[in-house]
Amino acid sequence: MPLVRVTENTFLVYTSGAIILKENRSEILGKLKELISKIADFEEVNKAVTEALGSEIDPFSLVNALSEALEEVGKKYESGEYFLSELMMAGYLASQVANMLKPYLVRTTTKTFGKIVFGTVKGDIHDIGKNIVIMLLKAAGFDVIDLGVDVPAEKFAEAVREHNPDILAMSALLTVTMPEMKNVIDVLKENGLRDRIKVIVGGRPVTPEFADEIGADGYAEDAVKAVSMVKKLVGVKEG
Repeated sequence: MPLVRVTENTFLVYTSGAIILKENRSEILGKLKELISKIADFEEVNKAVTEALGSEIDPFSLVNALSEALEEVGKKYESGEYFLSELMMAGYLASQVANMLKPYLVRTTTKTFGKIVFGTVKGDIHDIGKNIVIMLLKAAGFDVIDLGVDVPAEKFAEAVREHNPDILAMSALLTVTMPEMKNVIDVLKENGLRDRIKVIVGGRPVTPEFADEIGADGYAEDAVKAVSMVKKLVGVKEG
């Protein structure tokens, strides 16, 4: 069914000779964020994603909506409004959405722009944000070695020594695990590895100020910006 863009956020659909106004783009994305942040039934989430894709909303906007929903869930968890069960359920929903988006984020180039070692730091077992970033990085033409979750500093150092990556990426969802990022950088220095790579950090509680404080080379607040930051660090031009 053909769509015509009217404004940045609104589409019209021609059908049977009539024009039907489609739901506002921001409303569709807002509904998806609300469903995930409120831990809705997956059938509702599935319907919202299908509707968004049917309205030709680009998958990167959906990834951003997903990231924002997870950020809201993380805030509710740390404030005590949500418990571990809600956190895990939100992660499950986000994983399912990410799987739905994979076919729309396929790699479009055979060229490899760089190698990245990626892991969630020690003490943190959350991986959905990391997995979304990895999905986008692979689609953008990067090779990614996923170390998983609860990764100790020594394992990061071993991976840098073994794989010789261009980038070391670390994520953390919980405030209490953020100091482990500095520990990883310190261990890299102790092993003479820090100058060989660029380090990028991210995750809901991480800030640009914290990244500067611990000596990281880059910070990104969401998955799409993480890809842009990685491209910048390795000298790949956008577009």
